[in-house]
Amino acid sequence: MDGTLIDTERYYRICWPRAVASFGCVMTDEQALIMRSLGRPFAARQLQEWFGDKLEYQMVREKRQELMEEYLKKEGIRCKPGALALLRALKERQIITAVVTATDLGRTERYLRETGLYGYFDRLVSARQVPEGKPSPHVYRYACQQIGIEPQDCVAVEDAPNGVMSAFRAGCKVIMVPDQTQPDEKLCRCLYAKADSLEEIPGILDEADRGDIGSQ
Repeated sequence: MDGTLIDTERYYRICWPRAVASFGCVMTDEQALIMRSLGRPFAARQLQEWFGDKLEYQMVREKRQELMEEYLKKEGIRCKPGALALLRALKERQIITAVVTATDLGRTERYLRETGLYGYFDRLVSARQVPEGKPSPHVYRYACQQIGIEPQDCVAVEDAPNGVMSAFRAGCKVIMVPDQTQPDEKLCRCLYAKADSLEEIPGILDEADRGDIGSQ
C-alpha cells in the first residue's frame, strides 16, 4: 500500500532517520531504504544489527509513527498516479482485490478512506495478522487464503524489495512499480513484469491474457 497505492513511502524514508536521531544515533539514507516494508521480527533484528543495544525497537517505531502522523497532517495523503483508474479497471473486470500491507489494519483503513480507495478492495490484510511480516511469504499466503485463490493465480503489485520478495516467495506473480529505488539484477529475476507507473498495469494484464508475457 505505502509507496504502491499511496504516496507515503517517501515519508518513511525521512521519518526513520529522524526517529533514530531522537535517540542519539545516525541512520543513513541507504539504511532507511532497507527498512521499507520490513516487518516483524526482521525490522527489530535489523536495528539490533546496526545499533546494538543503543536503541529499543518499539520505542523507535513509536517515534517514527508520531513523526509520520505529523507529516501526514501537514502534507495530506495522496494517491500514486493511476491508482484510482487501476482499481476501477480491476473492478470492471470483476477481479478480486486485496491490500497486503505492513501497516496495521486501523491505519490501513484510515489511509484508504482518506484517499477514496477503500471501497475498491474485497479484503484488507496486514502483516500484523501473521507470525512474520515482509519479506517472509506469510502475509501473502494468508491473503491468498482469505480471497480463496491459489498464489500462482494471483498478481501482486509491489514497490519495494521486501514486498517483492514476500510475494515472490509466496508463489505470486509480481509486478513491481518502483517508488524510491529501481530493482537490481537479482530482484529483477523475481519479477513477472516491471512498470514505470500503475497506469501501465492494465496493459500488462492484457498482454498476460493474450499470452504475450511470461515470467522473467
